[in-house]
Amino acid sequence: MPVDTQTAGSGQPLTLIDAEQMATKNNPRVSVGRLLALAQHQVVRETRAARLPTATAAITAEDAEDGSRISAGSLTASRLFEHAGAGGAFSQLITDFGKTGNLIASSKLQERAQNANALATTEDIVIATDQAFFNALQAQALLKVAEQNVTTRQTTETLVSELTKNKLKSTLDLSFADVNLSQAKLLMLDAQNNAESTMAALDAVLGLDKQVAYALEDDHTAMQPPPPDADQLTQLALGQRPDLQALHYSQQAAVKFSHAQRDQMLPTISAAGTVGSVPIRPSAYYLTNWWGGIGVNMNIPIFNGFLYSAQAKEASIRAQAVSEQSRDLRDRIVRDVRTAWLAANTAYQRVAVTDELLKEANLALSLAQTRYRLGLSSIVELSQAQFQQTDAAIGNTDAQYQYRLALATLNYQTGANP
Repeated sequence: MPVDTQTAGSGQPLTLIDAEQMATKNNPRVSVGRLLALAQHQVVRETRAARLPTATAAITAEDAEDGSRISAGSLTASRLFEHAGAGGAFSQLITDFGKTGNLIASSKLQERAQNANALATTEDIVIATDQAFFNALQAQALLKVAEQNVTTRQTTETLVSELTKNKLKSTLDLSFADVNLSQAKLLMLDAQNNAESTMAALDAVLGLDKQVAYALEDDHTAMQPPPPDADQLTQLALGQRPDLQALHYSQQAAVKFSHAQRDQMLPTISAAGTVGSVPIRPSAYYLTNWWGGIGVNMNIPIFNGFLYSAQAKEASIRAQAVSEQSRDLRDRIVRDVRTAWLAANTAYQRVAVTDELLKEANLALSLAQTRYRLGLSSIVELSQAQFQQTDAAIGNTDAQYQYRLALATLNYQTGANP
């Protein structure tokens, strides 16, 4: 009994490519990954700000008892005068011997890592969409098998009922036919529930917050065998898997950050300047109506309780840990690609075997029906043939969609998904 896997329905048509595009557009996990990548870009700008000049402006007016002093709570110049003035100040980092440069490089590498993570999230959503789409198609195809099974069992039950009324068959045959029909109806109920559940799962991965009826369009192109060389696929995966690239960037960023932490123990040289005017002032204490100055300052860390050395050591150890995580992921990728390739080959072989089995089961059912009508066999033989045909149809449907899903998984493992 051939099975048409094309879904008939009044809903909006939906192909696999359309579903993937909709999921990558609507799924919130993809949006989160992209937003985090945009946020990391702002971190790069924040880090780079240390190399740019800093300028401030101030306007001050003060009413005080001329010459009065602050006698407590301050170690700065404490004499107060009635005055009004405005001015500005700036500071510019000259060099910190690589600390800021390493921090900027680390933040840029983290941005690349976040972009790679966003791409990895997109690929996760694509494979999840493929799984949900193929599961829904498979469930709908199995529902067709169950419906056809009910039709076949109903036809048999009607035939046996007529033969029983004409005293050509016993009530035992009718009982067998009734039981088989009830079992077929139960199978159809389970298939209906599974079809609706898989559509709900597809709606969820598409980023929909309500149930939408789609008429899933199947691709009936001839199935191609999986790639013949697993080693080539492994090398491809190691070169283009975005999650592995993200760990590589994170490891490089951790190394740069450890260098920046080490560079805290080096001096920092910066320039600073200030200029302003005091149009309202007590002439006895201000020689001119403006002030200004510029200078260079060097800060040299001497001792802070081994804080900087401990931070540098911590950052170096964390960089080594990320390197080991990257190595562990490489090992898992090699394993997963090999496993996916073996699964795809096995699934491809199952398609041919189950197709041949279905043809044989269809032939056996046809012969069993003819023999039963001619009174050459019992209802048990016919029931067994019907059961085997239904089981073969289910197995063939499973094999077809499991192979397509295995190919999608193999593409995912090699990083070939868009």
